[in-house]
Formats: sequence, structure tokens, C-alpha cells
Amino acid sequence: MLKAIAIIAIVLAVGIAAILVFALTKPDTFRVERSLAMKAPAGAIYPLVVDFHRWTGWSPYENRDPAMKRSFGGTEQGKGATYAWDGNNNVGAGHMEILEASTPSKLRIKLDFERPFEGHNTAEFTFVPQGDATLVTWAMYGPAPFISKLMQVFINMDNMIGKDFETGLASLKKLTER
Repeated sequence: MLKAIAIIAIVLAVGIAAILVFALTKPDTFRVERSLAMKAPAGAIYPLVVDFHRWTGWSPYENRDPAMKRSFGGTEQGKGATYAWDGNNNVGAGHMEILEASTPSKLRIKLDFERPFEGHNTAEFTFVPQGDATLVTWAMYGPAPFISKLMQVFINMDNMIGKDFETGLASLKKLTER
């Protein structure tokens, strides 16, 4: 009996070690992005993204916690505008600040998560005219510390975050193509 327990313990230890070593092979950075063409000029889409007050109309994260606390600061919109949230486990807590607002082609946001996991990333929106439409790309990128690499062994971050981006872009499209 003792021999069987020892064998099980060794197998478990080797399995855990293999997972930890595999996590170390994951990249040190990550990038998730999705794009969607919208039949509207960039000038009609950009104002919905450059103003954090207007994110409630399209962001997939806004409706996950009806009691979420929000606070706005800095400038009203554009460079220097800030937004902080504190909600349930579906949305966590964090804050954003617009670092670059190139009307109407690009928006770069510093994105800091406090919980459920600490993270310091960059979100970016680009708006590229394509005839009578605009290709809107929503991206998030940043460092992948070891805990993130370990999570990536079990969770496909691109699929998880990418689905949210797809939902948000579809909502943005619906708002601008009315």
C-alpha cells in the first residue's frame, strides 16, 4: 500500500513539474485582436470609443455587473481621460487612461487590472477607412508574467478575450450602422 502511494506521489510530482516547465515555454508577451468592417465613416465610430462615458452603449463588459461602480476623471474625453471600475467577479476592478487619441484613426489606452488578477496592458483601437466602410480593430497586448503563462496552459486567452472583442465590435457596428 505504501509503495502505491509513493508511486502516485511521484507521478503527481512529475506531472506538476511538467506543467510548470511547459508554462515556461509560453511567450513573454501576448496580443489579442479582432477586426470588423463597419459601414460608417471613422468620424462616426471614433466618438463612441474616445469617450469612456459612451462605452456603456457597446462594451461587452458594461452589462456583466449591473451594480458595478464607475468613476471618470481627467479630461472629458480623449488623451488624459480616465475610467475606473469596481465590480463583481465577472468584471473585477481596474482603471484605464487614454494615452493617445489621434482623431479619427487611433486610440491607445493604458489598461490596469487590479482583480481578479493584477495586469498591466495596453488596449488599442484603430480605424482604417475602406471605401464606404471603416475597418475597426480592437487589440490588447502586454507582458505575460509566469502566472499568465501558467493560465495559458489551461485556458486559451485569445479565444476567451477575442470573443469579448467580437461582441463589443458587433455592438459598435450595430450602433453606427443605424
